[in-house]
Amino acid sequence: MLEQPWYYENDAHERGFRLVCGTDEAGRGPLAGDIYAGAVILPPDFDVTGLDDSKKLSEKKRDALYTRITEEAVAWAVAAATFEEIDRLNILNAAMLAMRRAIEGLPIRADYALVDGDKLRDMPVPARCIVNGDALSASIAAASVLAKVSRDRYMVQMAERYPGYGFEKHKGYPTKAHYDALREYGPCPIHRRTFLKKLYEPDIPDTRPGQYGEDLAVKYLTEQGYEILERNYRIRGGELDIIAKDGDVVVFVEVKERRDALYKTGMDAVTPAKIRALRRTGESWFQDRNVQARGRFDVLEVYVGTPQDSPFGPTYPIPKFRHTKRVIE
Repeated sequence: MLEQPWYYENDAHERGFRLVCGTDEAGRGPLAGDIYAGAVILPPDFDVTGLDDSKKLSEKKRDALYTRITEEAVAWAVAAATFEEIDRLNILNAAMLAMRRAIEGLPIRADYALVDGDKLRDMPVPARCIVNGDALSASIAAASVLAKVSRDRYMVQMAERYPGYGFEKHKGYPTKAHYDALREYGPCPIHRRTFLKKLYEPDIPDTRPGQYGEDLAVKYLTEQGYEILERNYRIRGGELDIIAKDGDVVVFVEVKERRDALYKTGMDAVTPAKIRALRRTGESWFQDRNVQARGRFDVLEVYVGTPQDSPFGPTYPIPKFRHTKRVIE
């Protein structure tokens, strides 16, 4: 049960906001499938009995609350960001995108949003983030129920489309049964390729040639404290492999995968023509995303050795990295 379920809603009302919605997501941790978000505006007399963080509730209780919330809410909406968007944008940005879509999908426009978590990005209305909000706010808790139930139902549908993975049971989360299925069948179309390498299991094949080095680079940069903003940004005549943030600096990372560290370095491939293309593409990204910040170009060399045959497809030794910063000023 929520101890003070209306504290944050009442605070917003006292500051002049009338239609306050809560929003939360479900599905950050799974290896497969879309991420879902709910947005809910509750009436002030809503009975919060049994309402709590959706992860603490049984499936039966969530389903009952889902029915009651959708029948009694002033307005509600559910939206998603796809597994392709998760791979392209990273999970945090995809979660924000799903919550933004849910808020924008409300049939009655909210004028304020309570957002679960510790980050806010591009919300369509004034908003406040609340850490553990699904255990502190009635509106966020209700949104978490809608998101969780909707995503679970979606994964049951995916289990029918892609049998053998057990999606109807683990809902895409990294369980032993899920990893066993990945070893047997390999990834299916809805698996998040960045997650398969971020949660690195060396005997799970990657079915996308050329992505292995970039996936390892993302994992390396994340462990070094970088925030991944985007991957594979393209314009005519140029591409940026990884766009990350190092403090207040936007970093464009050129990834060079090498099988043999003795043969040729990744820096050898960064020719003057390549440098000019990177600079043009970086300038285009700043304009397209309307971002004003300091920029930097790095080269990250990933040495993965020579592939060896195995029952699960190519496997590699522990990778090594050489990270050259400020290549292009």
